[in-house]
Amino acid sequence: MGLLDALFRSNEILGIAEETLEFAIESSEAAHPREYMGFLRGTEADRLGLERDGLVITDVLVVPGTETNSVSATVKTNQIPNDVKALGSVHSHPNGVIQPSNADLDTFGRGSVHIIIGAPYRRTDWQAFDSQGKPTNLNVIDVELPETEEFFDFTQADIDEDLRG
Repeated sequence: MGLLDALFRSNEILGIAEETLEFAIESSEAAHPREYMGFLRGTEADRLGLERDGLVITDVLVVPGTETNSVSATVKTNQIPNDVKALGSVHSHPNGVIQPSNADLDTFGRGSVHIIIGAPYRRTDWQAFDSQGKPTNLNVIDVELPETEEFFDFTQADIDEDLRG
């Protein structure tokens, strides 16, 4: 792909990978009764075998040090890696209310799609919202996710080195 192709690629979000949505729902249920919180990242559709321009949400980044309780999740923004371009966020509402709170709306500025997952965490217990908090459609796309083995290819020495700074 040439430089011009890269400049004019669509940043349109085509949808969320089925596996990614399932992961977020399962993670929300596992965190219950505390809130679950993560940032959404995407992969170019053509890298997933789709013949379209745009992005598919394929990853949920949970920021280290995120503090959660039954009514809120607080992200330590200084822990977000500099190279992360979040497409939006995902978090759970253990009370089952799938509507953004005022606190949610204050955080929706980062990214263009925000997912709220509510208890009891069934496949239908979620809704996507735009950055203004209005419900929006988000397609669920059945794609094969890229291998992530290299992402997890590190040793204890690598971890120790990172901790030393």
